[in-house]
Amino acid sequence: MIEKLIYLESIDLIEFLGVKNVKLDIIKAHFPKLKIVARGNWLKAMGDAEEVAVFEEKVNQLIEHYHQHNVLKETAVIEMLMGSGHGIIGESGQENDFILFGVSGKPIKARTENQRKMVEAYDFNDLLFAVGPAGSGKTYTAIALAVRALKRKVVKRIILSRPAVEAGEKLGFLPGDMKEKIDPYLQPLYDALMDMIPAVKLKEYMENGTIQIAPLAFMRGRTLNNAFVILDEAQNTTTNQLKMFLTRMGDQAKFVVTGDVTQIDLPNPQNSGLVQAMRILKGIKGIERIKFTVKDIVRHRLVQDIVEAYDKE
Repeated sequence: MIEKLIYLESIDLIEFLGVKNVKLDIIKAHFPKLKIVARGNWLKAMGDAEEVAVFEEKVNQLIEHYHQHNVLKETAVIEMLMGSGHGIIGESGQENDFILFGVSGKPIKARTENQRKMVEAYDFNDLLFAVGPAGSGKTYTAIALAVRALKRKVVKRIILSRPAVEAGEKLGFLPGDMKEKIDPYLQPLYDALMDMIPAVKLKEYMENGTIQIAPLAFMRGRTLNNAFVILDEAQNTTTNQLKMFLTRMGDQAKFVVTGDVTQIDLPNPQNSGLVQAMRILKGIKGIERIKFTVKDIVRHRLVQDIVEAYDKE
């Protein structure tokens, strides 16, 4: 008789073991000859060596499935234990527009033509400019690509940044410390991440620095290796700021710059670093520009009409 301990790292135990351990009971029923005990994040199995080895293999498959899909359904547990399948949710993972599974197993896909172009361009370029109107999914798609790259271990960390442009309010007059002052500017980035990474795992990533969210000024002086780096709202950078950001690119790095040149909040819109970079860097191999349009808007149906109306005005 041997004993095997398996650590359930960064796993929501209710999701993995089930309410009142219903999924754990399914596992126990499949291995009646083993004594299986759950204590915190540890699973312990005791019994015949050959039976324990099969148990370990099956549990590791369940763990891998959970981390890939962010969900573990009872049907998936049964299928994987019985060896009748891999517990895959649907066939969306085989579609060309599929990016990754989000929280609760929701498939996240490229939903428009230009979003698909962005996903395809990622494979062949290390720097992408994604420019277009609000609601066209450029930032959301960029973050989805970043999370996928992290899960596939293509990069070791994700760094998300925005310029902290004062839109009507002076930062110094806002309450709280610097983090509390800056966080409202970065909230859209948090929102996207929470769609794609379970809360427990996201908290761990944020605490250990695997995912970093910071204002653009914090990028100065850094060399960003093995990282997927996204600069959002880049239309509000100056020429020097955007040049500083782009020259942070290190080995094995992917950079995505997103923005909307119709929503420049700088005192002089002509000084937008994004507008100038799109012109200056045109034609360089390894840099791709994706121009989103109102047809890519995937928010409420009225948003497209609103954008078109303002464009006409």
